[in-house]
Amino acid sequence: MVERAPLLSPDELAEKYKEFIRFYVDEDGEPIYSNALAQMIEDQRRSLEVNWVHLYNFNPEFRDIAEDIIVHPTFHLEAASKALKELVSELLGDLVREEKFRIYSEGDFHLRFYNVPTKTSLRDVTKFSIGRLVEIEGIITRVSDIYDKLEKAVYVCTNPMCGRVEEIEVIGGRFRPPDKCPDCGAPMRFDHELSEFVRWRTIRIQERPEDLPPGMMPEHIDGVLLDDIVDEVKPGDRVKITGIIRIKPARRDEGRGQGPIYKRYLEVVHVEVPNRIYEKLEITPEDEEEIWRLAEREDLEDLIVKSIAPSVFGWVEVKRAIAYALFGGSTKILADGSKVRGEINILMVGDPGVAKSQLLKYAAQLAPRGLYTTGKGSTAAGLTAAVVRDSATGGWTLEAGALVLADRGVACIDEFDKMNEDDRRSIHEAMEQQTISIAKAGIVATLNARTTIIAAANPKKGRYDDYVSITENINLPPTILSRFDLVFIMKDRPSPQADSMVAEHILITRMGRNPEAKPPIDPTLLKKYIAYAKQNIDPTLTDEAARRIKEFYVEMRKKGIARDEEGGDILFETIAITPRQLEALIRLSEARARMHLRKEVTAEDAEMAIKLVNIMLEGAAHDVVSGIRDITGLMTGVSYTMVKRREIVYSLIKQLVEESEDGTVDRDVVVRLAAEKLNLRGKEYVIEDILKKLNEDGLIIFPKLDKISLLEG
Repeated sequence: MVERAPLLSPDELAEKYKEFIRFYVDEDGEPIYSNALAQMIEDQRRSLEVNWVHLYNFNPEFRDIAEDIIVHPTFHLEAASKALKELVSELLGDLVREEKFRIYSEGDFHLRFYNVPTKTSLRDVTKFSIGRLVEIEGIITRVSDIYDKLEKAVYVCTNPMCGRVEEIEVIGGRFRPPDKCPDCGAPMRFDHELSEFVRWRTIRIQERPEDLPPGMMPEHIDGVLLDDIVDEVKPGDRVKITGIIRIKPARRDEGRGQGPIYKRYLEVVHVEVPNRIYEKLEITPEDEEEIWRLAEREDLEDLIVKSIAPSVFGWVEVKRAIAYALFGGSTKILADGSKVRGEINILMVGDPGVAKSQLLKYAAQLAPRGLYTTGKGSTAAGLTAAVVRDSATGGWTLEAGALVLADRGVACIDEFDKMNEDDRRSIHEAMEQQTISIAKAGIVATLNARTTIIAAANPKKGRYDDYVSITENINLPPTILSRFDLVFIMKDRPSPQADSMVAEHILITRMGRNPEAKPPIDPTLLKKYIAYAKQNIDPTLTDEAARRIKEFYVEMRKKGIARDEEGGDILFETIAITPRQLEALIRLSEARARMHLRKEVTAEDAEMAIKLVNIMLEGAAHDVVSGIRDITGLMTGVSYTMVKRREIVYSLIKQLVEESEDGTVDRDVVVRLAAEKLNLRGKEYVIEDILKKLNEDGLIIFPKLDKISLLEG
């Protein structure tokens, strides 16, 4: 099909654009583009953004012009930029000669159109003809270095007697340098100073995780930023891009020039980083009414909890915690400028077959911006950010990883314990500081990773061992464990009654006769509900809720006291809770208030948060041997109760050895006396385990199987 020629000449078109900028007024009679032009000059910017719909509605004569922009964007952009430059010259007048404005006005000006009607997905860009103006949405995954692109090449004759100057326009990225001077035949020299360059950078735009069809690979398209918009984006930004579809050879065949394969890319005209977090989810007034109707129900929380992986039986409190994590707390900037994260991180540690992965996948699908990955298949660069070499330019480019792509969303990481140590270490910063810092190949950058992390891990020995600390159960360092707000121990223990209920739930679900397997709230509505709550509700802590949290915190700090068998003397004091759990309590309380669309956190919200933290402490910070709570094992990797028990046993051995004649003591005497002192009657295996570790550390020896002696020296 032969395309029709442009409607007007470049000069006529430039006059039309001048008319539009001068005289367009909005519904209130405000000359928005005339004002924007004055503000542009004041800010010394060289781009004016124009809404395509405004041009289309300016008057009937401009409708054909607006439609023609889609077909011949390059022609129109040149005319519009020329009009803008002339308007700037007219407004500045004699001021152009001043140093401040002279440098500013020497560059090119750009009229940048946005909100064009040819909106498309990344997958459908190929349906449009080359040279069309389109608008796409995506996420920036790669950003290259900034280069200078040659726009006009200037060659000067090397003969000083001649000095001819040749100007050559670079069209389509190509130009033919002159072989020799047309006047005297002398060689020509490329003059860098007289030639014209424009700043140039490539980016990669990828489909957003929430737009990805199930089981499909994410599509991407490269884009080229020119001149004053090269610094507009960074990896991880979600963008709306208006650009012209261009084409370039995909590769070159060795010795035969360019091959027959071509690749599309976008020459970016306008880029916008939307402020709305969940711009993909369109919440209509009808949706909003339904959301508020749902929020008024007394059983709202139960409905939301039952809507999370309803095919999984039980684990109600784990599902409740996931629900709170999906809503999240409020991020705070304190008076001293420091930031306190609002995102809630959850770790599920459990025996195989307790549906951890199913819960994770469901959470990723339910989150308005969710991403699922596994630790085994993820590297540090894949999770955070990578610096890779650009095949086109040979320079280094910054590529965003999973946590950056999930910014302001939820990252669900399965098999968390299977990650390499180096890879795990790289997410320390993301979990607490909410940023990813990169310093590689000369690129130093800090990217946002304001991400909620929900992770799952298996115990080291296959099944969870109640009689050792949590750090001995999991192949994770305490520095990572301490950054999770909630750690749930999910044990698979035989129980006839529970097993019967699980089996019945699974069987009737598979048979399609289980009403509980259908979520009470439609997942699409719940996703919109979460997005609406996160965008519009920012709860604050009330005095009543703060008082209840403080009471619980102080009370828990008093509880970590172990006494001797008679219940009199204090053997040792442990730390049952730390300020990190205090922060977690605040976040969980805020999340519950947000779930109910309340602006204030009530005492009831605080009570539910306390209940969840209590469940966590009962599982992850409960010392089975002494029956008291000790969170130091979770926070530092070494349980304080184990250290103190070991000290007491070793002191007892030293005392008994000093009192003996031959420097040895009966092993069963030590076990009996230590069990009495530590109130561990019936749990003598704990003392035996301590003796074994003291021997391994070279503090005691067993001269005979039933005797203990101190190692000399």
